[in-house]
Amino acid sequence: MGFFEKIKQGLAKTRDAMAATLGSVFSGFSQLDDDFYDELEESLILADIGVGTSTKVVERLRGVIRERRLKTPQEAKDALKDILTEMVDVGSPELTLNTKPSVMLVIGVNGVGKTTTIGKIASQMVAQGKKVLLVAGDTFRAAAADQLEIWARRAGAEIVRQHEGADPAAVVFDGLQAAKARGVDVVLIDTAGRLHNKQNLMNELNKISRVVARELPEADKEVLLVLDGTTGQNGLIQARQFKEIAGVTAIALTKLDGTAKGGMVIAVADDLQIPVKFVGVGEKAEDLMVFRPREFVDALL
Repeated sequence: MGFFEKIKQGLAKTRDAMAATLGSVFSGFSQLDDDFYDELEESLILADIGVGTSTKVVERLRGVIRERRLKTPQEAKDALKDILTEMVDVGSPELTLNTKPSVMLVIGVNGVGKTTTIGKIASQMVAQGKKVLLVAGDTFRAAAADQLEIWARRAGAEIVRQHEGADPAAVVFDGLQAAKARGVDVVLIDTAGRLHNKQNLMNELNKISRVVARELPEADKEVLLVLDGTTGQNGLIQARQFKEIAGVTAIALTKLDGTAKGGMVIAVADDLQIPVKFVGVGEKAEDLMVFRPREFVDALL
């Protein structure tokens, strides 16, 4: 099954919710007047695209309709697809992990599917013939390393872990030494999702980043923020905080198959200007897919 079909199935709840509101906008108006724009903006907000982004979308659409002298709701819908595609297409969908080893630091609050996402990425990379090492840097959460070890076995990847409560930066140091010694292609580092406060979390992530920069100064590095698609606008607030403290380079949105809030993908990409590189629409490793903006918008509408 291709990306379009899979994402279309995965976004069924979001699409049904949008069809109930947006569908009536495009079918219920014969002309593009102020009532049409008001109704459209309200529908976009209800689809969890967010107030700021929805306002921006409608303003852009007004401009395009004026400029191209569009007359019908169908023409407006096609123009809307172009605008939404442009908004989510903020960077390359490919990860920059070309050095050997390369490093991906995976961050996000507890419960978003961070460890599962690491496991799925590891499975895909191993299937591509890469040698992958997982580093259990979340030493604060009971059983986090156990969960990661299960995924490592399932994916055919190696793992470096220590006891619960160990210094995460020390675990990362051990992992990077192992990666260099074993000729690993990619190191995937799990991190704690929640410490006592934001300052502690910031300090911990900075410490890990410093270890990576010191031990592998030439390595390609991605900082992947995992967000739970079911949280809607709350996910956007989390993303802003992590962007501020961790230098996020890529976003993975999980659990989109279980929510009607898939519109948040547009809000996140537009607000943060950080590329969405993965979307998750199921439990299997192949259900975490490389994000394709146009196909995503086509499936959404």
